[in-house]
Order: sequence, then structure tokens, then C-alpha cells
Amino acid sequence: MLTIGLTGGIASGKSTVARRLAERGATVVDADAIARALQEPGEPGLEGIVAEFGPGVLTPEGRLDRPALGALVFADPAARARLNAVIHPLVRAEAERLAAAAGEDAVLVEDIPLLVETGRHDRFDLVLVVQAPEEERVRRMVEDRGMTAGDARARIAAQATDAERAAVATAVLVNDGTPQRLRERVDAWWDAEVAPRRRTPA
Repeated sequence: MLTIGLTGGIASGKSTVARRLAERGATVVDADAIARALQEPGEPGLEGIVAEFGPGVLTPEGRLDRPALGALVFADPAARARLNAVIHPLVRAEAERLAAAAGEDAVLVEDIPLLVETGRHDRFDLVLVVQAPEEERVRRMVEDRGMTAGDARARIAAQATDAERAAVATAVLVNDGTPQRLRERVDAWWDAEVAPRRRTPA
């Protein structure tokens, strides 16, 4: 199995890269998707969040009020650490289960937004980092996610810097053009770095 850690800042284009890697044949384990599933009603992640932060982070219907939780944790590093302590072990356990099911011949990509922040980069054969200009990331969050520019910049500031991510990367893909251009860069990286490692002796 070839293991790849995929990371990048919020709104960097990481999801586009993950989709293209899956199209090229990788098994993609998405930490964000796992976290969202764990935060559904009745799931242990939501139960842990409520136990830690109280019922004020729930909607009247009993679902997670993501804006309310986000307002708490992105303004307060200590609160963010408490949230991570609840969610990260659960996500890690489920990711490990999915990875084990992928099979020994798989190219396994773990899409982990906080790969650097959680110090898990050493687990992977390759670390692929997606970067995009900060102003473009802010624009995407404002236009696509309905955030204010201030909230968008706070989200960026709460994560590792581009330099910190690049320091642990085996490759950096810069997303400064169209989605198609980014997909082409993924393909070029795959052909140069992944395909040769998958070849078996004749």
C-alpha cells in the first residue's frame, strides 16, 4: 500500500484534488466527511461536543449548530483544542478502519485538513499539500460559503501557515488558476510520483 497524506488550508482547492486522485484510482479517506458523519444526532461525536460545550451548540431540532460552534472555537484557541480532543480520536479510529479495508495494493489518500497541526505527517509515504493565494481563498469563502471576510481570515489564521505545511510536504500543488489547470497538475504529479511506485517488476 502506498499512503498519501493530503492537506491544505481552507478553500485551497483540496477537495478538487481529492476528487481527481479518486478518479485516478486512489482510495480517498476524507477526515472532514468522517467528522461530519460523527456529528449527526445519536453519533458519539455530537454527544461528546454537547458534553463539552453544552446544549447551546444544538439547533432546536437537536442537530449541531455549526455556526454557533464555529463562533466559539475559531475565536478561542483553548476551545478549539477542546473540540479537537473530542473529535480527532473518533475520526482517527474510523479512518484507520477504512484504511485497513482498502487492501494492500491500494493507493490510500487520507484527506486531513489539520495534518500538520495534529503532527501526523510522518505516517505517510508522501505528503501532498495544496496551496492557493490567500485573497483567492477569502473570496471563495465569502462567495461560496457565505462568510464575512473577517470570518474567512480568522479561519485561515486558525490553521497552519503555507510555510508550515510546505515544510512537511513531499510535493506542493499551487492552485492559482482554473479547476482544470489544478486537475492537470494533479495528473502530472500522479504520473511522476505515484505511477512509478505502483509498477510491479516484469
